[in-house]
Amino acid sequence: MSYKAEYIWIDGTAPTAKLRSKTKIVADGVEPPEWGFDGSSTNQAEGHASDRVLTPVAVFADPIRGGEDKLVLCEVFHTDGTPHESNSRALLRPVAERFAGQEPLFGIEQEYTFFEGARPLGFPEGGFPAPQGGYYCGVGADEIHGREIVEAHLDNCLKAGLGISGINAEVMPGQWEFQVGPLSPLEVADQLWVARWLLYRTAEDHKVSATLDPKPAKGDWNGAGAHTNFSTRAMREGYDAIIVAAEALGKDGKPLEHVKQYGVGVEDRLTGAHETAPWDQYSYGVSDRGASVRIPWQVERDKKGYIEDRRPNANVDPYVVTRLMVDTCCTELESAGLA
Repeated sequence: MSYKAEYIWIDGTAPTAKLRSKTKIVADGVEPPEWGFDGSSTNQAEGHASDRVLTPVAVFADPIRGGEDKLVLCEVFHTDGTPHESNSRALLRPVAERFAGQEPLFGIEQEYTFFEGARPLGFPEGGFPAPQGGYYCGVGADEIHGREIVEAHLDNCLKAGLGISGINAEVMPGQWEFQVGPLSPLEVADQLWVARWLLYRTAEDHKVSATLDPKPAKGDWNGAGAHTNFSTRAMREGYDAIIVAAEALGKDGKPLEHVKQYGVGVEDRLTGAHETAPWDQYSYGVSDRGASVRIPWQVERDKKGYIEDRRPNANVDPYVVTRLMVDTCCTELESAGLA
């Protein structure tokens, strides 16, 4: 007997990478092996030397096919064993290992928008819906669009064994959010990529597309982000570490270094309006959704907890945002004697 293994990887499309996948039949009792693919068709190789290697790094139950079938998340390598230039997971690994003793955890809020053809799901043909206001966490067919897809996606993520912690409707028709975490840096990034693949695959069955475009509708609408919640053991135990981490993200050119890697189109979303801080300014504050980094009200009350970086776009690479935050915050916490 055998099972189906759906190999999933991140391609080399610029400026924003895409997910790719293909199926391998694997004998029962055998772990998914390394495999290959044509990198010239995924912007990861030239045609004269196109072989690239898929190395499995995380395996999950396949909720689409069911049974013993698997989803296999992979890193991409050159045939000489070196990580491909598009392999951002390989850059996160040593940073996560270096600061593992601080026990960093992430929860990422993935916003996305359903589209039906060229229109966001729920937008009338030849016009616009009522202004945002009633859609966020709303109920009723006049305000909610795509709930059956969202519920199917949630069920698929849970069946796959992903650390999904919630869902909600967002501020624009057809716009939703799911949350992954709290998990370690590699785990949260791996599982977010798989959850994205499941989102696209689930929506496909409903003849609807899903996009991570940070500004899917121009005009007076919120954009789509990937608010990133972060803590270390010291932050979960005391408030001094919360302040050190929040200030670390604003020091020594770090704001621009981070925001440039927080997803393509970040300037269109981080305008200072629609619950964002301007992309070229850094601020943090308690309960402030207009700040770059928010300290939740209960964190100030309890004097421990986590911070929320509100700047990452919906289309951010989670391997990049977790690496940047761990490296910046954990380095500063270490220097402050709060590791």
